Amino acid sequence: MDRREFWKMKKIFEGTVTSVKMQKTVVIEIVRKSPHPLYGKLLRRSKKVKADTGDLQLNVGDKVKILETRPISKEKHFRVIEVIK
Repeated sequence: MDRREFWKMKKIFEGTVTSVKMQKTVVIEIVRKSPHPLYGKLLRRSKKVKADTGDLQLNVGDKVKILETRPISKEKHFRVIEVIK
């Protein structure tokens, strides 16, 4: 299995940076819209996750792409791979 194929198996999410108060870690809010099971109205569902930044300098409000990885710490399971805005 090639390294590029292995990356395709991992999940990639887009989110907004909500906190940068930790060293090498940011809190990212992932928003998804799902329909109500009975009425069909689109509902806004959000989840906050912690992600490793490496050497990237991020600010609150930045749009980023994160990649699912092995557990880095107790609550960190994602890594920032790209800054969109």
